[in-house]
Amino acid sequence: MTVWIAVALTAVGCYAVKLIGLLVPAGVLERPLVKRLAALLPVALLAALTAQQTFADSRVLVLDAKAAGLAAAAVALLLRAPFLLVVAAAVLVTAGVRAMTG
Repeated sequence: MTVWIAVALTAVGCYAVKLIGLLVPAGVLERPLVKRLAALLPVALLAALTAQQTFADSRVLVLDAKAAGLAAAAVALLLRAPFLLVVAAAVLVTAGVRAMTG
């Protein structure tokens, strides 16, 4: 039952956030600071999600195969590899480390 309450509250919260976004005056959205924050916010959220999913297990810091895969992807990005090669490098390194560790 508590799961459905959480789902309902999340749905109401999402609707409220969307409604608030629609009620913001256009002049506010045209400000340079707001435009810059709007451009940077998705990148920051994605980086935080990636870090949390890669290095956290509950409340414990973890360095495992996922970290090696992320490092391989970072190296591929630094070498300006195409996106599919970046993903392939991350997958192959993660799978290789998992195969070696058991």
